Amino acid sequence: MAETFTNWSGSLSCSPRRRVRASTSEEVVETIRRAADDGTTVRPLGSGHSSMPIMTTDDVMLSADGMRGVVSVDREAGLARVLPGTGLADLGAELAGHDLGMENLGDVDYQSIAGAIGTGTHGTGVRLGNLSSTLAGGTLVTGTGEEVPFGVDAGGEGRGDEDDDEVLRAAQVSLGGLGVLTSLTLRVLPAYQLHRTNWMTHVDWVLDNLDELIEQNRHLDFYWYPRSDLAQVRILNRPGEEPELLPPGELRKDETGPSYEILPNDRELYFDEMEYMLPLEVGPYAFREARERIKERHRQYVGWRVLVRTVAPDRAMLSPSYRRPTMTIALLQNASLPYESYFRDMEPLMLDHGGRPHWGKKHTRTAEHLAGLYPEWDHFARIRERFDPDGVLLNGHLRELLGTDAGREGGAQ
Repeated sequence: MAETFTNWSGSLSCSPRRRVRASTSEEVVETIRRAADDGTTVRPLGSGHSSMPIMTTDDVMLSADGMRGVVSVDREAGLARVLPGTGLADLGAELAGHDLGMENLGDVDYQSIAGAIGTGTHGTGVRLGNLSSTLAGGTLVTGTGEEVPFGVDAGGEGRGDEDDDEVLRAAQVSLGGLGVLTSLTLRVLPAYQLHRTNWMTHVDWVLDNLDELIEQNRHLDFYWYPRSDLAQVRILNRPGEEPELLPPGELRKDETGPSYEILPNDRELYFDEMEYMLPLEVGPYAFREARERIKERHRQYVGWRVLVRTVAPDRAMLSPSYRRPTMTIALLQNASLPYESYFRDMEPLMLDHGGRPHWGKKHTRTAEHLAGLYPEWDHFARIRERFDPDGVLLNGHLRELLGTDAGREGGAQ
């Protein structure tokens, strides 16, 4: 009997006919070549945190959970080579052992590094890119079973070449559609400390001072609580680089420590989420509209909150922050409560403001809608076709999402 897989929030499940936990790149190659010969498909699985069926399949589900750790570091170049199944929390601790750290991390740290990069996971900071933007190279196994180096691992010389390195820019946010990553080379920083304060204040004060808050802080985000109209403002900076402006109200948290310990939030409750990436200049207006709609239509049903963050522009072909400063608006709903009507009503508002959906969170967009949002959409499609001409790495969701007829009858979810 096939083992049932269920994602982190419990909103997705599937029963793959075979699950493989790879411990070496050779096992990844063998799994994909076998599927290519059998006429079946393979979908890579990270930590299962995604809320979209990126990883679901009836065929082969491939986990790199057995491939973990930091393989090597080059402190002078600011590079670290890591294995794909490494969890973000473990990665932070291992890099710290080399006196290194990630430039940024997301709101949570239980994803695998390959899954986080493949879906464009991000933290917050108007001058800080998403995690994918730190990918400088690596190796991946294509849909034909060939292990291919890219970026600095293929001889690229550094950041100045990235705009011309089409495979790197496609791989940075690829949804596992180009191949299965077997190693990743990341740009890293010398290890650093962060001072974090959390303040409870009224959301009107936050909106009135949002531009200054964003500009004055390395990291700035806020949660809005619809039922109280209060906001929890989270401010993080290197010690000694404190902002001039602080929120009025209650100081809920004040702590200093290594960046990888201070950046993520604790998450004891499960939730579903829809998040849209908007042009920074229109983000505050979109939030004000969202606030009014939620208060008018959904306040009594919303069990969680709305999270607002910023992300710097990047060059990844399918990054939701592609070449534009970004403000993100995320609607979070407790996994024990219904979310469909809430998200369905709010999504058009995000689209009206030029929003691009987070690939790993709830949305209803398909290639028909998405192609016009990404200037290099067709460029990515050509590279994907080259790396996986027979659709061995696709499932039904990705075929619909990317608008391709490639793929096989299996893995139809």
